[in-house]
Amino acid sequence: MLDDATRTAIADELARAEADRAVVPLLTRRHPRMTVEDSYAVQNTWRKRGIEAGRRPVGRKIGLTSKVMQAATGITEPDYGAIFADMVFESGAVIEHARFSNVRIEVELAFVLGEGLRGPHVTVLDVLRATEYVVPALEILSSRVELAGRTIVDTIADNAAMGAMVYGGNPVAVGDVDLRWVSALLYRNEAIEESGVAAAVLGHPATGVAWLANKLAQHDDALSAGEMVLAGSFTRPVWVDPGDTVLADYRELGTISCRFV
Repeated sequence: MLDDATRTAIADELARAEADRAVVPLLTRRHPRMTVEDSYAVQNTWRKRGIEAGRRPVGRKIGLTSKVMQAATGITEPDYGAIFADMVFESGAVIEHARFSNVRIEVELAFVLGEGLRGPHVTVLDVLRATEYVVPALEILSSRVELAGRTIVDTIADNAAMGAMVYGGNPVAVGDVDLRWVSALLYRNEAIEESGVAAAVLGHPATGVAWLANKLAQHDDALSAGEMVLAGSFTRPVWVDPGDTVLADYRELGTISCRFV
């Protein structure tokens, strides 16, 4: 475990990296005693600093919930990060590529909560009861910590590599569609790069939201009504470059797109 001063110094370093659009060396190489709990403490300090600076929290993201994502990263357990309002874009947005580092994109579903959820012991049924609607979303990954050799400890401290998100398409009530079978085709510059089905997220995307509520309880935190939760990717991440256009086709749930400049 790290002392509070070291945790705070790491949070400040990552905040500077975000502001400067820079990448820092592996945290675990420089702090070999750093644990997962240290990382969540770093992330929480970073989040609090953001709120103090006027950023408005609007939700959470869950990462590494599917086998395909765990295989892609070499990490074997989920994680979570914070979403601020300035990270959220509507479909069709033109997004500055240089705002992010190590830019990749993933296909997800976002749960918008009509009621709060506080663990422990939150179940999938609790999540479905609390959800106002589900909407297609893309997550833009941005890693402020170097990728080679990183562990979940590095990733969690780096706000679970959350850069931004894009939402759109057709919002649906949880009873109007079998969420396990929501599928999507991910296009980059008109060519299909990835495809997937939402059941790849822990068997049901709501399982990830239940995991998050229970994990937050361990940190004396909870999900509030009105928050948006990115439930985890059901495709591998796709690298994007300046000039790329990305479109995800969710069939009956519609399409969402963005362009990087």
